[in-house]
Amino acid sequence: MKVQNITDIEAFFKAVDECKGRVELVTGEGDRLNLKSKLSQYVSMANIFSNGEIPELEIIAYEKEDTDRLIGFMINGE
Repeated sequence: MKVQNITDIEAFFKAVDECKGRVELVTGEGDRLNLKSKLSQYVSMANIFSNGEIPELEIIAYEKEDTDRLIGFMINGE
């Protein structure tokens, strides 16, 4: 799924942490970072904010309930 306009990165990572299965960020080069890893979260945060804007991100969640949770976060911020 494509996500954009993440204004509360801490709440976003909290939603990712609450997911049951694997959640990955697909980089522009096609690499996949495990967003449940704190190290990957810090790396992705540094890349996201490196140019002062939040680009569109591609996120892959492997469990339907995790996809629903992340969509709910994007819609409702929870």
